[in-house]
Amino acid sequence: MTITANKNGTALEVALAGRLDTMTAPELEKELNEQLDGAEKLVFDFASVEYISSAGLRVLLSAHKKMSTKGGMTIKNINEIVREVFEVTGFTDILNIE
Repeated sequence: MTITANKNGTALEVALAGRLDTMTAPELEKELNEQLDGAEKLVFDFASVEYISSAGLRVLLSAHKKMSTKGGMTIKNINEIVREVFEVTGFTDILNIE
């Protein structure tokens, strides 16, 4: 998985490419822990995410909890496979998905 993080003032945009699974979720979690200080808004770009596992969902839920007391978190550009995982797990009711 490739992680590209861009901070613009207090907004952090994280573009992901590849699979967000057991092998790559710790890498994303580490990146978020380093980048979220001072961020008031978090936007994930999932345009190139092919797959997400429960480990990836856990990282997103953790980030959502951290950002819920700030400006919030948004996920955009998800494909049908990822959308189905979000729907089956109930994450569409929890996360802000565009």
